[in-house]
Amino acid sequence: QVQLVESGGGLVQAGESLRLSCVASGSTFQINGFGWYRQAPGKQREMVARISPVRVTNYADSVKGRFTISRDNAKNTVFLYMNSLKPEDTAVYYCAHVDYRGLPSGSWGQGTQVTVSS
Repeated sequence: QVQLVESGGGLVQAGESLRLSCVASGSTFQINGFGWYRQAPGKQREMVARISPVRVTNYADSVKGRFTISRDNAKNTVFLYMNSLKPEDTAVYYCAHVDYRGLPSGSWGQGTQVTVSS
């Protein structure tokens, strides 16, 4: 079981930036894929970005060109750089371990709140 701990959320104004971090433990980090998901009030959890062990990435259409996912294998950390934030990006953001298909394996972090004011 992979343990995940997110940090970096907060309250920002539209157009500003944030960086989220996710530290993983309990497994060999560099052979695992990870993803960032988000859930807004009253909505289903949705995939935001994913990164494979070999750094292949994919993004939700709503964040392409604004968000960047990366990983630092030396620090067992996955990052989500969020630029040009919009009020509709407001949500709880979760880090997840994903399997070889890129689907959540069941290991989730506790979530970090991102609030974007207009």
